[in-house]
Parts: sequence; C-alpha cells; structure tokens
Amino acid sequence: MSSTTNSPHPTGAPQPDATDPAAAAASADYAANLRRATLSSSIGSAMEYFDFAMYGLMTALVFNTLFFPEGNPAMNTVAAFGIYGVGFVARPFGGLIFGTLGDRLGRKWVLVITVLLMGGASTLIGVLPTFHQAGYLAPILLVVLRLLQGLGAGAEQAGATVLMAEYSPVRRRGFFSALPFIGIQGGTLLAALVFSLLTLMPEESFLAWGWRLPFLASFVLIIIALFIRSHLRETPTFVHLEKHEQVAERPLREIFTRGRAGVVVGIGLRMAENGGSYMFQSLALAFVTSAAIGMDRGTVTWGVTIGALIGMITVPLSGHLSDRFGRVPVYRAGAVFMLAYTFPAWYLLSSAGEGVAVAVIAIGIGVAVNTMLGPQCAMLPELFGAKHRYLGVAMAREISAVLAGGLAGVLGAAMLAWTGGNWTVLAVYMGTLASITVASTFLVPETRGRDLLRTEDALRISCDEHDHDVPDVPAAALAQVPSEGAATTGGAVGGGRRTVDGATVDGASVGRASVGPEAAGAGRTPLPTTAG
Repeated sequence: MSSTTNSPHPTGAPQPDATDPAAAAASADYAANLRRATLSSSIGSAMEYFDFAMYGLMTALVFNTLFFPEGNPAMNTVAAFGIYGVGFVARPFGGLIFGTLGDRLGRKWVLVITVLLMGGASTLIGVLPTFHQAGYLAPILLVVLRLLQGLGAGAEQAGATVLMAEYSPVRRRGFFSALPFIGIQGGTLLAALVFSLLTLMPEESFLAWGWRLPFLASFVLIIIALFIRSHLRETPTFVHLEKHEQVAERPLREIFTRGRAGVVVGIGLRMAENGGSYMFQSLALAFVTSAAIGMDRGTVTWGVTIGALIGMITVPLSGHLSDRFGRVPVYRAGAVFMLAYTFPAWYLLSSAGEGVAVAVIAIGIGVAVNTMLGPQCAMLPELFGAKHRYLGVAMAREISAVLAGGLAGVLGAAMLAWTGGNWTVLAVYMGTLASITVASTFLVPETRGRDLLRTEDALRISCDEHDHDVPDVPAAALAQVPSEGAATTGGAVGGGRRTVDGATVDGASVGRASVGPEAAGAGRTPLPTTAG
C-alpha cells in the first residue's frame, strides 16, 4: 500500500489525518504522554534541588546545633557539612544501581522508585530526633537518610533526561528535553523563599519545630509526582527494545565494553557546567562574605536567586537554539563564554562592591552555566545507544558531579586558605574546568536529530555525524504504536509501512533506515529504503 507524508505539525509532532480517527487518537495520546513526561520530570527536578538547597541552608544553622554535642561549634559545622557531602558520595552508586535497572526494567518504574527514595528520605529528616533526644543515634540516622537521598538523586536527573529525550519530537528534542530542568531553577528558588520565611520566625520556635516544616512538605511533592508518574507510559524507545527483544541483560558490561568513550566525554562536557554552578552558588558566596572582603551574605545571595530566574529563560532558550544550530555549537559557545568570563568575574568579586558581585554571580549562573545545561539535556542521551542509555547518562552525570561539583567547595576553600584568599587561584581553577569542557566539545559528533532507537553510541559511529535526515515525524510517535497488521495513511503515529523523507520504513523506525547491526542480530530484518 502506498502512502504519503503529512505536513509536519508546527510542534514537530505528527499532524493527524482528519479522516483517520485512529491516527488522530494516537497523536492525541502521544501529546498527552509528552505533557505527563514533562510535568513529572519537572517535579522530580524541583524536588531534588529543593531538598539539596534546603539541606545546604540548614546545615550551618540547624544540623550543627541540634544533631551534635555542645562545646565545639566549629567542629560541629565541619561534621554537619561532612554529612552533607555523604549525599554526593552516594550519587554515583545510585546512578550505577538504578541506571542499570532503568536499562533492564524500563525508565518509568525506576523513576517511581527514585522519587520515593528522595522524597521519603526528606520527609523522614523532618521527624528525626535531635542529639538531645537520642544522642549519637541522631547524626547516624541523618547520615542514613542522606545516603538514601543521594542514591535516589543519583538516578533521578539521568532518568528525567532520558525520559524526555525519548518522548520528545525529534525536531524540537533540545527544547522539550530542557523544559524539566526549569524545575532545577524552581526548586532552588522555592528553597530560598521558604528559608527566608522561616528565618522570620523567633529563633526558639525555628529551632524547636520550624526547621522541620520544609522537609515534611516533601510528602506533598511525593504524592503529586507518584500520581503523575503512575499514569505515564513507558518510553517508546524502551517499548521498542522490549518488542524486538533487544533489552540489554547486562547494561554495566555494555558500558565498560562499548560505552566508555561516551561516559568519559560526557564527564568532560559536564566539568564547566557542574563545577561552575557549584562555584558560583557556594564558593563565590563564601569568598565575598569572608573576613577579607566582608560583603553582606543576605545581599549577595540575591545573585543566586536572580541567576536562577535568568536560568528559567536561558535553559529552554539554549535548548531551542541547539535544535536550530546544533548541540555542539551552542554547548561550545557556553563553555567558551565561561572561559572568557572566569578571570574578569573573580577579579570583580574580589575588588568591586556588593551590587557588582550580585550581577557577576547572576550572569555566571544564569548565562554561563545554563547556556551549557540547555543543550546538554538532549545531547547526553543522544550520545548513548538505546540499550545502555540510562546507565551511560547516569554515570556521566554523577561521576562528574563528584569530580567537579563535590570537590569544588573543598578544593576551592583549601586553595583560598593556602594562598591567603588570593582570587586568582579560583579563576585558574574555574578556567581549567572550562578548558576541559571546551576541549571535550571537539571530541563529540553533532547529535542533533539522532535516531534514539539506534543501539550504537554516537562516538562509535563516526566523527562527523550529521543530521540531514531529521524526520518530520517524532521518533517517540513512530515507536508508540505496535506495527503488526496496521497501515496508516500519511506520516502520523501508527504501525505498518509508510514513507518518511522519501524512504519506506516500518512503524518502529525513524529517519535513518535502520537501528544498527544489533537489530538484525536480534530478530529484526532491516527494511530496504526506497528512493522517493
């Protein structure tokens, strides 16, 4: 049966044929699932960063006072921040465990588990006994809950990234994949707002029960996220893998044998974005409020708040630009900007006033960091093959979070102590991270429009992969509906054979003609393409 393509919908999703009720229903179902995926991923991101920011804010004001014996406030603060760091240590293990499960069991249910771990641990922090009530059991329980938070967070962001990339319309994958990461900015802003309101309480009430409220409120986010995720369908890519019996039995072995290059380059891509984020959010604040400079912490913290507000625009904008101009050029532009911005930024932080410091931090977070975060949301999933994508993204994200983000505060503080507060060491440190990322952008092919049904990694295909054959029909829509016994008219969602970009493909193929040699070996015979 011959078929013709429909004109693409402005969103990049297929335009349903008005005369074909089945195609129209399938298209509406796909759009509804795309909305659910976006919302559930955004809530997960908001929860993760709300918990992260709130715990950091509480560490030096609550946990050092209530969870350790009295007598040595300085050591109590060090111990409290040590527990804070436990969450970072746990994240790569969470990425390893749940990334493997995400590639074996599916993306949806692993994301249900991660939100339960993160939200459940946060809620339980709100009911913990203090040192006065339980002695040393109190900090021990706090460590356990931080470990659980870290395990869940280690796979949440990777899962949200993969989920959105595999659901998004191909032509607008960069934009849609970036949308959930607005939740990062929203979670950070919400934490700052809630904390500011709590500090208006009398200190006695705040330390007695007020600090518990934001952690207990995590329960509400759990209920909302679980409701949405329970109604979300599995991603079309994983459904396709299951249908063609291509689900990896040992994703970890595949990562070490086939995916190492993608993980290493992914870590390099994240060094400037992740390290720069932590340096501007925490280290810069510690630097400008130190005794040597003496700025007011309440004033310069507005730089983080304004930066998050700017990020709510720059993250989806840079994702959109990566759909037009490619992932690599946009990502490289952000890394080069950070490299050029580094020395002027730290010089101004060391010598200018509080207003300038607020602007420097806001631009660093809102522009330099988030210009890389936008295209990264689609780029990392596109680097990995479908069979080990979740694990690959999780490993690249979480190992880099330890190397760049987790060490930023420790190394930065140590270098400041060694040099007597010299700003140049921080500029050199950030410049080194930016240089690593700039170099890494020259090691990856352009992945825009890549077929996410492919089981090969992008770095294993070629060094100059192009996107001339980006299909009008989204990969997610084509993989959504089983193809047995169905034939549709036009390029809308559905099974059977149709013509896409002048090539005859089946209901589970997109753009390029096949999903790689592994497909043929798994019981699927690649279909020949026919010139239109």
